[in-house]
Amino acid sequence: MHIVALHAFRDNYIWMIHDTRHALVVDPGDAGPVLTACKAQGLAIAGILVTHHHADHTGGIHDLLRHAQVPVWGPATEDIPGMSQPLRDGDHVAPRGIDLGFDVIHVPGHTLGHIAFYADGGFGNRFVFCGDTLFSAGCGRLFEGTPEQMLHSLDRLAALPRDTRVFCTHEYTLSNLQFAQFVEPGNQAIQTYRQWCEGKRAEGLPTLPSTLEQELRVNPFLRVDEIDVLVRLTEHTGREPTSRADAFALLRQWKDDF
Repeated sequence: MHIVALHAFRDNYIWMIHDTRHALVVDPGDAGPVLTACKAQGLAIAGILVTHHHADHTGGIHDLLRHAQVPVWGPATEDIPGMSQPLRDGDHVAPRGIDLGFDVIHVPGHTLGHIAFYADGGFGNRFVFCGDTLFSAGCGRLFEGTPEQMLHSLDRLAALPRDTRVFCTHEYTLSNLQFAQFVEPGNQAIQTYRQWCEGKRAEGLPTLPSTLEQELRVNPFLRVDEIDVLVRLTEHTGREPTSRADAFALLRQWKDDF
């Protein structure tokens, strides 16, 4: 099974999963890169997976369905164009033509219906398509949900096996690491990862996927219980967080203003 990053817009990735014959497409904000890749590699689209309703994740669905009448899986509580297979937390997706299944995890916060697709292909081959909930060294903005919801969503993702590869949908890693390093200046793992990511971007390559193990070392939004993070939050805001959710809310506001 192959997973390919297709560039779209300024910093989006459309993920394409294929077995050299059939392809699943994740969050196709633009049909163009998908159709070009499928034509070049002789792939037939087998289905479309959608994490949430924002246009940069759904804008290409209509054109893709004109070329292939395939299932569109997405969050049941959101308005997804062309959606034929609405999904809720705990559902399982088993696309025809692809020997791979996905468990659905409801991860509200960025949007209220946001879902993630988790697959365990065996032999340590685990991966999650998490849309705009978890980024490498960051997380999505809270456009619809509450800090409590987003923190719970991140906790659910953080509970997945540590070797899970994390496929998010934006190339925000370096800017996220700049903030992460400001929050935890003494965290050597952040500096090491930042240097590696700078090398990747200098070569024109994605920094993604990350791994959950990596994120637990460098992502401040998964580290709201760390003493160093809490101390920096207190210094920045002038008060101690009253709870984990409060710490997360303060950290997210800090990042929004950074």
